[in-house]
Amino acid sequence: ALYRAALPGEDLSGLLSELLANRDDVLSLVAVSGDDLIGHVAFARCHVAGDDAKLALLGPLAVQPARQQQGIGSALVRDGLRRLRDDGVSRLLVLGDPGYYGRHGFSTETDIQPPFPLVPEYLAGWQSLALAENAGPCRGRLMVPAPWMRPALWGP
Repeated sequence: ALYRAALPGEDLSGLLSELLANRDDVLSLVAVSGDDLIGHVAFARCHVAGDDAKLALLGPLAVQPARQQQGIGSALVRDGLRRLRDDGVSRLLVLGDPGYYGRHGFSTETDIQPPFPLVPEYLAGWQSLALAENAGPCRGRLMVPAPWMRPALWGP
């Protein structure tokens, strides 16, 4: 219900169900107010073939529409960054609004390709953030958990 309210044009129920079914590969964080779920974010562990760097993919992220613009999504992202960094993840990737994620330090990613080709208008939204000071270069195609292996999730 949270995602239907926050992102009415997208049906993420299948993706979320599958991601949350395998909690070993996913960090799932929620924001609550009283008994109400007001925010959620998932971070899926990923890698690039032939590279031992620990990577993660941020998404999806949603906040109840009435609670947006209050820092809830940012707090969820910051908490996830801290937890992933503590777990040894060296780089976090996202396909999202450059204006929003840029505030968290993300910048356009050109060395790691998403699982599926992006349409030109989405290229600026493919971003990454180094979480480790010694995060060296990583090049190749991002290998994501099976729930993310749907081309429709990567295009308009």
